[in-house]
Amino acid sequence: MKSTLLSRRDLDFLLFEWLHVQDLVQLPRFEDHSHETMSAVLDLSADLAERYFAPHNKKGDATEPTFDGTKVTVIDDVKEALGAAAAAGLIGMSLDHEHGGLQLPTTIAQASGAWLAAANVSTYGYLMLTNANANLLAKFGSQDQRDTWVGPMIAGRFSGTMALSETQAGSSLADVQTRAEPQDDGTYRLYGSKMWISGAEHELTENIVNLVLARTPGAPPGTKGISLFIVPKFLVTENGELGERNDVTISGLNHKMGQRGITNTVLNFGDGTYTPAGSAGAIGYLVGDAHRGLFYMFHMMNEARLGVGTGAVALGYTGFLKSVKYAREREQGRPIAAKDPSTPQVPIVEHADVKRMLLAQKAYVEGGLALELYCARLIDIEQGSESTGDRESARLLLDILTPVAKSWPSQWCLAANDLAIQVHGGYGYTREYDVEQHYRDNRLNPIHEGTVGIQSLDLLGRKVTQHGGASLTELGTAIATAVATATTSGDEAAALAVQLDAVWHRVLGVTASIAGFADRAVAMANSVAYLEVFGHMVVAWMWLEQFVATGEHQGDYYEGKRQAARYFFSYELPRTGPQLDLLETFDRVTVDMRSEWFC
Repeated sequence: MKSTLLSRRDLDFLLFEWLHVQDLVQLPRFEDHSHETMSAVLDLSADLAERYFAPHNKKGDATEPTFDGTKVTVIDDVKEALGAAAAAGLIGMSLDHEHGGLQLPTTIAQASGAWLAAANVSTYGYLMLTNANANLLAKFGSQDQRDTWVGPMIAGRFSGTMALSETQAGSSLADVQTRAEPQDDGTYRLYGSKMWISGAEHELTENIVNLVLARTPGAPPGTKGISLFIVPKFLVTENGELGERNDVTISGLNHKMGQRGITNTVLNFGDGTYTPAGSAGAIGYLVGDAHRGLFYMFHMMNEARLGVGTGAVALGYTGFLKSVKYAREREQGRPIAAKDPSTPQVPIVEHADVKRMLLAQKAYVEGGLALELYCARLIDIEQGSESTGDRESARLLLDILTPVAKSWPSQWCLAANDLAIQVHGGYGYTREYDVEQHYRDNRLNPIHEGTVGIQSLDLLGRKVTQHGGASLTELGTAIATAVATATTSGDEAAALAVQLDAVWHRVLGVTASIAGFADRAVAMANSVAYLEVFGHMVVAWMWLEQFVATGEHQGDYYEGKRQAARYFFSYELPRTGPQLDLLETFDRVTVDMRSEWFC
């Protein structure tokens, strides 16, 4: 029976027929692997997803973590699933051998994560954060820090978090107030509070490694004065054993509409609940240099953004597959031309509007998955290529695509979940069917790891213009290559290429106008519209490449892939026209709106 979590056939096409990930084994970094080992990881991930993650998805939603004032309790199924993933080597699988990783391509690791997220995005969240934490420390931590924290995280003994936001600051990290006081022994004592910290309290692992942004005395104001600290739940002795409880506590759990299975905490540092080494204050260890914390943390944040995007795709994808299955089984209504009421009812998948909703979902989720895997492959090129030019090209592309890879799936794969509910009709919004939960779970992702608005400001205000527009130029080269290839691949591919090329050049013109507009408040006011245009253009590029990659292959899979590409170019890419019209006018409606008029 086909899985309703993800399509293995689609993963094989994207990874091996389009991205040719198997060719990465020619690079020294990945020479220990092969097409067979990569496929084996996908098999293993699918098996773990079905056996350990999916079975408790609804249970975790209905029985969310509880806090009795002392202890946080999470259902036992989560610990079992995390243990199975750790035993299989899925934590830190893309890390270097020297850190205990498998040195697998990130592309394969991302595909593996998609399986687990589709099965249970909450339990996957513990793994995603731990992976990103370990990757940051492997890159920027000292040798002692890597030895102390990274190995146990990869082994599944410790888990990891990122503690950034504060109640008064939210996403404005320049305004964080948690302070770190230096001690004579080289450690720091941290005091303050963090909000909305996922995975920061539980008993699923022996220890929790919090990466915390804080300010040292006399630090410059704003983001330039932020440092990064390792603040564990339990201190670790020199021989690697657990020591005293650190002065890190929670004052409560946040109760969310979705992703209820992963704890979301209000985290306190240094409130005196525990007194390690005899005094209050959470003991922390500085990562790297002081005042460079946000630079280091962006390594984890960007990885988490791709993880959030992948999670959004996975939730949209499983909702799509379940709505396809339902539409094939649910008989209701008759063909539009059938006038005789005795005519047998047909499966709803035969109705044109249901086909429209399913096609939209297919276009969103398969386009989004292509984007996430493409970005992951850029990481592999940046890390593994022996060509300086290829590494720089990958870095520039990844830089400009990351805000899109986080925000576009979070918006449009959520729309896919909405359509999955609609396909199910009245059953869709009942808790007896999975698609209701998938929507609630996915609704968090437009907020996680930087809202849509923040990603839009990052893209328009920074990424398209930085380094003299080098990233935008690199993206133009990649799109031009795809257009040129499609132009020689047949009349239909060439027609799609012309459509994409026209939108790309119009985006370039609008970008230049915005960059040169004197009033920055007005220029940036509709940055979300710009991000939506940019995202749809990028995903159209992903669909053009997939269309070309199908070649002359026949069969239901390839025909469906081509039809979804046609849908995206016919129904979705034209959405960019009115939005570009709006951007060209430098409309002032939102800027001129006054708060007192909201009455």
